[in-house]
Amino acid sequence: MNLLLGAFDYYLHNQANFWQATQQHIVLSSAAMGISLAIGLPVGIWISHRAKIAQTTINFFNALRVIPSLAILFLVLPYLGLGFLPSLVALSFLAFTPVLINTYAGIRGVEHSVIEAASGMGMNKTQVLVQIEIPLAIPAIVTGIRIAAVEVISSATLASFIGGGGLGDFITRGFALYDVPIMLVGAIPVAIMALSSELFWTLFLRFYRVSER
Repeated sequence: MNLLLGAFDYYLHNQANFWQATQQHIVLSSAAMGISLAIGLPVGIWISHRAKIAQTTINFFNALRVIPSLAILFLVLPYLGLGFLPSLVALSFLAFTPVLINTYAGIRGVEHSVIEAASGMGMNKTQVLVQIEIPLAIPAIVTGIRIAAVEVISSATLASFIGGGGLGDFITRGFALYDVPIMLVGAIPVAIMALSSELFWTLFLRFYRVSER
């Protein structure tokens, strides 16, 4: 309880910095998710219809998933320097993989008999994709987005190591000063954001499944 009271007291004396860091964290996470969706969704759909390219692509990005988030941040450091941009690139790369893989899995998971039936009704490939494959793949795609969002929100705290800002600044500051309450000022909001994102996408998926019945 004393730690929470200490964290709240620190927050009261640093509200301006806290809300600025929160805004930076949200902007960084949202931008990274936006970029990963803009690239990952179409690429996932594209490779799902190209078996030879798909296997190599999926294996490559699955292998890259073992690289720690902090390592990705430092890998882009020599090329992009410090600040927001390298943090954005690293987090976008982190979110790209689950979006890509789940989009591919969702499209490939659509039963071939359903596609054949749609084609037999006179639908062309674009109509089959938009009206049949993507709607049926939504649960898998949303699962990928949910995983990516939680990873990005959590890993965005590491951006402070390369000057990317965000709530990670409080965590690194508290760690440097051996001050747990300061660390909690950054850690608690990040945990709430990650859990809120998880809850949002879980509820979205549940309502989508109900609406499809």
